[in-house]
Amino acid sequence: MIIREIKAMRGPNYWSVRRHKLIVMVLDLEDLEQKPTNKIRGFYGRLKTMFPTIYSHRCSVGKPGGFFQRVKEGTWMGHVIEHIALEIQTLAGMDCGFGRTRGYGEEGVYNVVFDYMEEEVGQFAAKASVRIAEALIAGQEYNLEKDIQEMRVIRESARLGPSTGGIISEAESRGIPWIRLNRYSLCQLGYGSNQKRIQATVSSQTSSIGVETACDKEDTKFLLEQAEVPIPKGEIIKTEKGLKDAVKYVGYPLVVKPISGNHGRGITTDVNSWEEALEGFEAAKKVSNAVIIERYITGEDYRLLVIDYKLVAAAKRTPAHVIGDGKSTVQELVDQVNKDPRRGYGHENVLTMITMNDLTLSILKEQGLTLKSVIPKGEFLKLKDTANLSTGGTSEDVTDIVHPYNVFMAERIAKIIDLDICGIDIMTDDIRQPLPDTGGAVLEVNAGPGFRMHLAPSEGLPRNVAGAVIDMLFPNGEDGRIPIVAVAGTNGKTTTTRLIAHMAKMKGFQVGYTTTDGVYIQNRLLMSGDCTGPSSAEFVLKDPTVNFAVLESARGGLLRAGLGFKTCNVGIVTNVAADHLGLKGIHTIEQLAKVKGVVPETVMPDGYAILNADDDRVYRMRKNVESKVALFSMDENSARIKQHSKNGGLSAVYENGYITICKGDWKMRVTKAVNVPLTFGGKAAFMIQNVLPAVLTGYVRGFAIEDIRVAIESFIPSPAQTPGRLNMFEFKDFNVMLDYAHNPAGLRALQKMLGKMDGKPKVGIIAGIGDRRNEDNMEVGQVAAEMFDEIIIRQDKNLRGKTEKELIGMITDGIKSVDKDKPVQVIPSEAEAITHAITNAKKGSFIIICSDVVPDALNLVMKFKEEEANKLYEFTKKDIPNLT
Repeated sequence: MIIREIKAMRGPNYWSVRRHKLIVMVLDLEDLEQKPTNKIRGFYGRLKTMFPTIYSHRCSVGKPGGFFQRVKEGTWMGHVIEHIALEIQTLAGMDCGFGRTRGYGEEGVYNVVFDYMEEEVGQFAAKASVRIAEALIAGQEYNLEKDIQEMRVIRESARLGPSTGGIISEAESRGIPWIRLNRYSLCQLGYGSNQKRIQATVSSQTSSIGVETACDKEDTKFLLEQAEVPIPKGEIIKTEKGLKDAVKYVGYPLVVKPISGNHGRGITTDVNSWEEALEGFEAAKKVSNAVIIERYITGEDYRLLVIDYKLVAAAKRTPAHVIGDGKSTVQELVDQVNKDPRRGYGHENVLTMITMNDLTLSILKEQGLTLKSVIPKGEFLKLKDTANLSTGGTSEDVTDIVHPYNVFMAERIAKIIDLDICGIDIMTDDIRQPLPDTGGAVLEVNAGPGFRMHLAPSEGLPRNVAGAVIDMLFPNGEDGRIPIVAVAGTNGKTTTTRLIAHMAKMKGFQVGYTTTDGVYIQNRLLMSGDCTGPSSAEFVLKDPTVNFAVLESARGGLLRAGLGFKTCNVGIVTNVAADHLGLKGIHTIEQLAKVKGVVPETVMPDGYAILNADDDRVYRMRKNVESKVALFSMDENSARIKQHSKNGGLSAVYENGYITICKGDWKMRVTKAVNVPLTFGGKAAFMIQNVLPAVLTGYVRGFAIEDIRVAIESFIPSPAQTPGRLNMFEFKDFNVMLDYAHNPAGLRALQKMLGKMDGKPKVGIIAGIGDRRNEDNMEVGQVAAEMFDEIIIRQDKNLRGKTEKELIGMITDGIKSVDKDKPVQVIPSEAEAITHAITNAKKGSFIIICSDVVPDALNLVMKFKEEEANKLYEFTKKDIPNLT
């Protein structure tokens, strides 16, 4: 078997609009295409032995054991690999259950699709599942546990921590979108100018001074002491001499801890001798240069969590420990504790497994114990110095019993340190009593406190502390979104995108938009090239200056990784025509329509899917959407439009020369098509069609008809405004048009426009495209033969898998099938082809350049235009008005 490609979907995609996290592996079964599982001796038995838990997989049979039944009866190896990939992730603590295996369009080649929780784990599972299947086929031994442990390790390094993950889950439950900004815990909640950020449990609103103060234990101690908050007696020291003085001042028992640090690193508690103090001092120095020596306060360890200056949770924390039974060794007791199903590797479960490290061995040694020692029945043996859950500790929710004084004190401390999210560690015998009355003390104030102990305590009620963070960041039910308009289709996407962006900009929005020629933020080109994929969409949505996004969404990005956003307010599909077929497993126009249909299916229920009623495949997309539907048509008498209007629906049509919005029986004429520069005086029907969904978008977003009219009448096609879209250049004796038309449908639309325009001969500069089907390139030649008097065949810079000779042959065959005598020249270089056409242009001719690298072609044509202008329009001082 050969893995051709592994892709990770990260948003709505061809395989599922609702399941965004999918691995798509293109797998060539080679000879195994002729060997279903029932033809492989012993395979069924070996699979059951290795994966008894796969019995729960129902498969298409619809009941437990269904997948095993399919294997026994005979199924193909791609299907088996799909189920193995799901099961090994589940065994590694990531429950995954969605998968499907479908033909790629080539014999023996399949798309193996399955969901994942962590992308890197999903990629590993894809490769591992193939290795496992190959071992099962060959009857070879395989170390499955090694793979499962490797996936656990990858998960822990890649996943968001429990605190960040909790906040993200809460945001998702409220419909707040989010983006992970780095491989750690920095995340963006919301989009554009409405975004907020979190890093672990520090928010973009958190005071940097508060964080700095909390991280400096000396400053914290000073401020709290000044505010009469009970704190342990202590000193800050840096040297061994300072340690002697501090021990003398504080007295035993004491605590030694670094002035900065987290997760209990470098802390030594219950120090009762100089040797212990010195050892603790050396441990703390490894974490920070300055060390705190404090009086050791006895009692229970509590964490009070304050968010937005209100106490939201409290937990009693107990260090990792075992209880003796009088017969088991320390190691045996730990093993028994670790069998608790609530304990797992890292943060995968409510509790973390207890590991026996050097610190544990040191604690045991101090008590004269080893891992082989038997602990008396009922005796409590502490195994860690601190009560952190990450080292195996436990927590018990005590929120409801915290004394009002302690609540007041915690909220006051948050204000004193100026932390909107803070964890306050206190030691007291009884949290139900005021802290001063119990002789307890505040031990520490933490910026970025962990939420795990509150979200999933070992005992007591879980507290939705993440909800309090979201309430603070997004008050009054805000969702952090900005308007998103997504535009899909085979032709017309870029023009429609740019027109909508222009319309929104004129309404005062700060617009970010993506197109096939680049990403624009407030009309400034910040990224160039084909930017119609998910990364470009995220670029716009991350930008804090943007409050309106218009995103061109092409098939390539959708198939590669899915959409770069989960939902949009408006989803437009301009049309679906045969283009890019035979690529990425998309072989039919129906499959292509399904790809384009992802966009309207992601429109929010209160938004609009704007669909072309003149295109059968686009019109059918309305059946799969959950949003409202608006239609557009070039035929006001369309039966589809009339039925839609009868049902009270919204539409835009071209009628009696007007661009008109229809709502039920009402007509609202926006303007005459001839007044819209994009339509070239109404000659370009396909441009009128592009204007209709743009007008509808403005209307559904609440723009006034007058504002829509001004916008579309002021949007002038030009190299700056619409590069590569009907860019006209008037030379002295001839005209040049440059357009992006690159497929038969686009050329046919251009053909209709050229039929209404003067200029003869019409000279077309065209090219074949290497990643298109042979019949598509031939059709380009056929259409060119119909619309041009003379043809120059050039070549793209990237031949995309075919040779220059093959492409020229396909185009030529298409031309000759229409007109054997059509004048044809072959000039492979686009620059040379354009130069030849312009320098040899006949008087009255019309040169049409169909280009895919628009900036290069535009620059060259404008260079010729400037040279002509410099020659024709030189002037002297006599030509300058009012010059004295």
